Amino acid sequence: MKNKLYTAIGLMSGTSMDGVDVSLIRSDGFNQFTNVLDEYFEYNENLHQQLIKLRNLILSSNDLKLYSSRLNELEREITIFHSKIVSEMSLKYQDEIDFVGFHGQTIFHNPKQKISKQLGDGRLMSQLVKKRVIYDFRQEDLANKGQGAPLTPIFHNLLSKRINEKLQINFPLCFLNIGGISNITKIIKKDEKLEENLEAFDSGPGNCMIDEWVRKNSKNNFDENGSIAKSGKINQLILNQVIDNFKIDSFDKSLDVKDFDISFARGLSLEDGCATITNFTAYLIAKGIEHANGNNIKPIKYLVCGGGRKNTFLIQSVKDYLLHKKNISLNSIEDYNLNGDFIESQAFGYLAIRSFLNLPISYPKTTGCELPTIGGKLVKNF
Repeated sequence: MKNKLYTAIGLMSGTSMDGVDVSLIRSDGFNQFTNVLDEYFEYNENLHQQLIKLRNLILSSNDLKLYSSRLNELEREITIFHSKIVSEMSLKYQDEIDFVGFHGQTIFHNPKQKISKQLGDGRLMSQLVKKRVIYDFRQEDLANKGQGAPLTPIFHNLLSKRINEKLQINFPLCFLNIGGISNITKIIKKDEKLEENLEAFDSGPGNCMIDEWVRKNSKNNFDENGSIAKSGKINQLILNQVIDNFKIDSFDKSLDVKDFDISFARGLSLEDGCATITNFTAYLIAKGIEHANGNNIKPIKYLVCGGGRKNTFLIQSVKDYLLHKKNISLNSIEDYNLNGDFIESQAFGYLAIRSFLNLPISYPKTTGCELPTIGGKLVKNF
């Protein structure tokens, strides 16, 4: 007997703060999954700049109080923007939408203080769209002594099963997501108890330093396809110095964009700074991959998703750092008939369903929580 299928909209706005990825999915919260529709909605420039400026001001928990009125105003604007998207997606899909998985826009993340602040008012959204909304996904994990991130590994596990059904891939299998921060999910075997089978961690910066450099030194918001970095020259002296001076000592802590500073590239041209920062980012990602690989000598595939997979200079630089690891291969997730732009938005639709069913969304080996943790708050405000 099959489990009941639910329809959910997943909303994800990442650390680039440029817009919202939206996915409409159907799933039973276990192994059944169908992706129905994916779309991207860009923030207008004013909202984009407001978010970046405010995030740069929120450096501590005290700043959350200091700028509370501005945060509240922006949260309302963000919620209305997301709600219009939900209404538009609902019109395109005539059947009933059971849940909306509303991640919101992260403005501050500090696991040490047990604080992860996402702008997004689930009660207001529920009132506006007349649907059940599940939001605030990270708080229960933090309360359970977890890092609050990453939350997508359980969805990666589901995707690995779907891929294996069609292509008979080998395990262990890894997902490398390069968003603002990069993270890795390692799936050890084809079928195993989730708590034992999943390992995950934030592995370093992704696009965050590159984006910040480009924003501060040009009229662009990111380095499209790595073209700026390609046109520059890596400053080897500066690169060697920053590699010597900066180490990720532990991979058991979640990371935030504020953990990474681009001041080491000060004085370089737009192109040379971008090339140097991108190569440093690649170095840290490669170190994360080496950590995930451990002493494994079998061939292991890394399926690359997230916006960073499109930066060919970054991906080639990561591969260059891994040349001595003959058993590691980086593969675009598109090679497996999946759209790497919408993995996280699909994931939050899936997490919303699991949350409703009181199923865990995080595990000790994915976020460091003490016990498998059910996350998300359900609100029906209509």
